[in-house]
Amino acid sequence: MSRTKAIRKLGKPGDLGWVVQAHAEIYAAEYGWGLEYEALITRIVAAYASEHDDGRQAAWIAEVDGERAGSIFCVRGPDEATAQLRLLLVDPAARGLGLGADLVDTCLDFARAAGYKRMVLWTNDPLVAARHIYLARGFRLTGSEPHDSWGSELVGQTYELDLG
Repeated sequence: MSRTKAIRKLGKPGDLGWVVQAHAEIYAAEYGWGLEYEALITRIVAAYASEHDDGRQAAWIAEVDGERAGSIFCVRGPDEATAQLRLLLVDPAARGLGLGADLVDTCLDFARAAGYKRMVLWTNDPLVAARHIYLARGFRLTGSEPHDSWGSELVGQTYELDLG
């Protein structure tokens, strides 16, 4: 049976809460990350909801058969020329449909159209599928640092992409 997938701008009632809940539940189940991680996601989503500039920042929800199945955010980075990719997630039930790649491509297209010159992102070493998507689009690893967060010993990784 064919499944209908779509990427749409974040903006329906419940989208913000879904992003927090989905991240918290999925990462708790898959990696054991607890309330500290959920609090981080809550702060990121709240900052976007209260401070974003529609011309320079955006967020999207992936849907499968009309149900939320993924997210991604493009926010202002450390300077005016740099965008930051945040909160890429695909629900386990929707993996394998290309939604992660579609979300990243949507984010990159927006960043280019908004005039950003480069994109950065920070992720963690267990997120292998996401890393494959980033590398396939030309992101390069520019830094890594061990950290003990959310009840796990992790290696945080910074990736960058020239959008020119």
